Amino acid sequence: MSLLYYWRSDNYFRDLDFGLGYHLNHSNPILHNIEIGDSLWAFTRLKNKMYVLACEMVIKSKTFNSPKFRYGKYRVWGDLEKSRYFDVNENISIEQVIRTFDINAKAKVLGQSFQGLASVKQINFLENQILTKLSQKLRREPRAKILPEEQLEAEIILGNSELVQELVKSEGYGISEKRREYLYKNAPKRNASLAKELNRIYKGQCQICGWQSLEIYGVSLCEAHHIQWLSRGGEDELENMISICPNHHTAIHKLDAPLDYKDYSFDFGRFKEKIIINSHL
Repeated sequence: MSLLYYWRSDNYFRDLDFGLGYHLNHSNPILHNIEIGDSLWAFTRLKNKMYVLACEMVIKSKTFNSPKFRYGKYRVWGDLEKSRYFDVNENISIEQVIRTFDINAKAKVLGQSFQGLASVKQINFLENQILTKLSQKLRREPRAKILPEEQLEAEIILGNSELVQELVKSEGYGISEKRREYLYKNAPKRNASLAKELNRIYKGQCQICGWQSLEIYGVSLCEAHHIQWLSRGGEDELENMISICPNHHTAIHKLDAPLDYKDYSFDFGRFKEKIIINSHL
């Protein structure tokens, strides 16, 4: 099955400025009815009142959020290689197309048919094919690239503000000035103390495999990982961080493994690995 989601324009542009996450949160359990490999389409409304396609997210994982999370219990994650964000400013109106779909979109203002739980709706195979065909000639959103997170995290943890700035600029990402200031100035200052706090709590131990570098080598070799990546709008705070060994840190980034708060496990696609040591999440 495929899904169609109405992305409020204020939320869309905010996410675009702060790092598109290639994931969606919602309170409607229909979000988890989608199968791995199927498409979740999102559309939004521009200032000129035109409704346009914003993205096609090809689902790679389904997880549950923390009970404290305010944007819904359910989350789906898009495949970074297959998902596409579209330039909404060079787009075409899809309102009349959506109104032909069998999804009860009959309100005078289209967005009013997508309120609350109804902001995400199931579409059939033919409707999915129509959106696929319409999207083939759409220009990609240039700001939807993902920063090289491992390198970004490493430089932030080390407090290298200048190198963080060079990294963001060299990659040519069009993130907002507010987000740039956060990455350049605030994150390096905060992260150093947070990484030290994680190290103090877990005494250099990996929360996934229990590897004890401090006991073995006399020094802490575990690293602080942001559960929701900074480059995808994640916050630099202790509840968004975990202490893990270099092997697990590399695997999480290489395989883009999200954390499922239902059982505190990282989804590596072929299998899951649980957090076995946890006293702060």
